[in-house]
Amino acid sequence: MTVVSPRRRREVIDALRRGTVPVQGLDLLAVGLDRYQTALDGELDLVAGGGSVFKAVRGEYGSGKTFFSRHLAERAQRRGFATAEVQVSETETPLHRLETVYRRITESLRTASVPPSAFRSVLDSWLFTLDDEVASADLGDPTGAGSAVDRVLDQRLAGVSTSMPAFAAVLRAYRAAVDAGDGARAESLVAWLGGQPHVAAAAKRSAGVKGDLDHFGALGALQGLLVVLRDAGHPGLLVVLDEVETLQRMRGDVRDKALNAMRQLIDEVDSGRFPGLYLAITGTPAFFEGPSGIKRLAPLAQRLHVDFDTDSRFDNPRAVQVRLRGFDHDALVELGARVRDIYADGADNAERIRSVVDNDYIASLASAVAGNLGGKVGIAPRIFLKKLVGDVLDRVDQFDDFDPRVHYQLTVADGDLTEVEQNLTRPARSGDIDLDL
Repeated sequence: MTVVSPRRRREVIDALRRGTVPVQGLDLLAVGLDRYQTALDGELDLVAGGGSVFKAVRGEYGSGKTFFSRHLAERAQRRGFATAEVQVSETETPLHRLETVYRRITESLRTASVPPSAFRSVLDSWLFTLDDEVASADLGDPTGAGSAVDRVLDQRLAGVSTSMPAFAAVLRAYRAAVDAGDGARAESLVAWLGGQPHVAAAAKRSAGVKGDLDHFGALGALQGLLVVLRDAGHPGLLVVLDEVETLQRMRGDVRDKALNAMRQLIDEVDSGRFPGLYLAITGTPAFFEGPSGIKRLAPLAQRLHVDFDTDSRFDNPRAVQVRLRGFDHDALVELGARVRDIYADGADNAERIRSVVDNDYIASLASAVAGNLGGKVGIAPRIFLKKLVGDVLDRVDQFDDFDPRVHYQLTVADGDLTEVEQNLTRPARSGDIDLDL
């Protein structure tokens, strides 16, 4: 039996109460993902050994793409990886502007011990490691320590400097600013390394660079980040580009540029340019199969093509593209029972919660929620868990005489649903239904 800390339990329950995917503790809720674990762990081992992996995850809305990617991130963090999650969007993070994608990576960078953004923490950890190495080798020579660290820094980044010498130059300037106690300049240089625009010109001049990171500079900076991560004790970086199906709604020329950028990224990963990188994208089947998705760019479609005509039971989890089958009623009930038990373990009256909210009630609630969504179990998990925690478990925990079979009437209003969920369910929904248990 897994022992869950009070903090972890609270984070999971609070997220479900809000109707969001928890950031941590996803292994507690991982229903139906066992079939992928061996392949994913093998890929993480490959990346940790200096390889690189690209993975596409497809699934209908509500099938658990975000859950899958965050669960993968949690497994990666347990192995020491750093992780980053980037939401692709036309205005905030257009995929064809790789400098913006890189910036989002550094902004969302996290490790098992440091929340976003862990970027500066990783840089400082790396420089401390270099200082420690030099101190061990150059004992008693404090005047030469700084230049010795710079030499080691240049050696470690030699492969990166061939395509982007500015990365090492700015790191040296950042180290000098920290040693000099110049906090403002150090902050500006970290911002430049993280891909932030509009960095103070004086700070850039001190490092001998001009301008901001551009599309091609971002690829070099990503190489540099991977080197820094590995030397700082992180064997790899998992980057998730979530909701790439939003590309379908973009203007034609922008969409084509984004698809070409994706092809470029895949080719760079395959070429071995990014050792230690696991790059994953998530999207709907329409993005992978429809006319407005990857089929607009034949080379990209060829790279990502997988035959899904066979029974889904025989899908290959090692393939470049995997599909999520989504939830059925039994999986929804199993998930609800897990959430009930996690909740009960942290409650004063655990036995009452398990007794009142038993598996039969959970099954009835799951059926009622799915029924109110037009029978579409695939989009029910988020709403189901939100109702289970906020409307049922919280009340059973707080009110001794509350019985959901008697006192609770299930309603699913438009306010409970996202715009996408409303569009998916509106034709089938005829209004709220009573939960008669």
